[in-house]
Amino acid sequence: MMRSDSSKHSSSSEPEGAEVVYLKDNVTIHPTQFASERISGRLKLIKQGASLFMTWIPYKGQATNARLSEKDRSLYTIRAVPFTDVRSIRRHTPTLGWQYIIVVLSSGLAFPPFYFYNGGVKEFLATMKQHVFIVRSLEDANVFVVNDFQNPVQFDKLTLVWGKARQPPLGSEEWATFLDSEGRVMDSKALRKRIFYGGVEHVFRREVWALLLGYHAYDSTYAERECLRYHKKLEYETIKRKWQGISPEQAKIFPNFREMKGLIDKDVVRTDRSLSFYDGDDNPNLNVLCDILSTYCFYNFDLGYCQGMSDLLSPILFVMEDESESFWCFVALMKRLGPNFNRDQSGMRSQLFALSKLVELLDSPLHNYFKQNDCLNYFFCFRWILIQFKREFEYEKLMRLWEVLWTHYLSEHMHLYACVAILKRYHNEIMGEQMDFDTLLKFINELSGHIDLDAVLRDAEALCIFAGENGAASIPPGTPPSLPVENENSLLYSQVSTR
Repeated sequence: MMRSDSSKHSSSSEPEGAEVVYLKDNVTIHPTQFASERISGRLKLIKQGASLFMTWIPYKGQATNARLSEKDRSLYTIRAVPFTDVRSIRRHTPTLGWQYIIVVLSSGLAFPPFYFYNGGVKEFLATMKQHVFIVRSLEDANVFVVNDFQNPVQFDKLTLVWGKARQPPLGSEEWATFLDSEGRVMDSKALRKRIFYGGVEHVFRREVWALLLGYHAYDSTYAERECLRYHKKLEYETIKRKWQGISPEQAKIFPNFREMKGLIDKDVVRTDRSLSFYDGDDNPNLNVLCDILSTYCFYNFDLGYCQGMSDLLSPILFVMEDESESFWCFVALMKRLGPNFNRDQSGMRSQLFALSKLVELLDSPLHNYFKQNDCLNYFFCFRWILIQFKREFEYEKLMRLWEVLWTHYLSEHMHLYACVAILKRYHNEIMGEQMDFDTLLKFINELSGHIDLDAVLRDAEALCIFAGENGAASIPPGTPPSLPVENENSLLYSQVSTR
């Protein structure tokens, strides 16, 4: 069923004075990167006064939407987006496959592609032309620019309408619903999704972070987790005693360890001292931080200690409040982020390369600007990636960001999409002020403490969904963090038999 401008009609479901000028059923989006997951709905163009609006509402109860809860259906619904907020419409008419359009917002972000499995793209564009000012792009005949420059939109006043709203943190009653009577997580994907959209109340972080990082397996019981803690504590104390027992004569045989220990001592006293957990002279938590890093240095002597590791450990110790558990959670995190500290910088270079490909895909004008201004190495984002935005957010927001990233929901490289999201939000300032590398690096560093985390997470989700398989293909295999969560869950747990 389709009604275009030649069949105008009013609907009792529309506001008074509104007129539906285009209606198309079975317009479909794919909410994840997987083609098999689809949500179908009804697309409308609605005229009210001199304004044109677009809505897309998922069907309720249709077979393809059967697993869509009423809450998710509401979140995916797109209501009354004014065309003054739309920058362009891109039409795709492949030789093989289905026609689809991409609606790009004035913020530079976009809705996922709308697939017209029963045709209707031509009528959609024809209707739109009758009600808003659009011109065909001179650079690409399949791109239709809305409003053009004769009626420029206000970039700074727009908010992203795609990307689910953030939810309250996971609380005690809801957390209990994810566990069976013996403490096993019954649906780890559902739990990770919930954490992705809201984070965790602080009181539960100790238990949840151990699961997200792979220290405990999702299918482990309360008893098995307690047994693991006991055995891993003994193992940690054994490793710790080894380096503590090194005599001055033996220390001469391990000059690298002595140098690393000195670097650890210097870094620890400068780590998060403004936080009450670490402030003051002779703070015992600083000694614990130092001991854990020294033990890790002895545990993984090939990698050892590098500047920045204390930044990654600090929130873990703050949450776990236990030396042994903090150590093993840090070990699990370093299995993902250890390549960030490779001495040849291969881990960082692979991520910066992937970031450049994502910006090229998702904001080609900005990427071209970086190319023209010798900024294509993306080193101005080095700190963001190295220590996972540790110095960009205040502590509570940082912990929420980390637990969102650790879910690996939608992508294990969500931190790269977060980088793109931030760059896109400052697209106009960067290009408008013609920043060179030094100016850009200073600008990026001065964003610390001024970034809207919720907006970045919404934008990163939208960008990841929009990029789809092309985004995944832009990230070379093995790019950190490269281990799927499902394979990591039993990584540490399997070292000790508790059966």
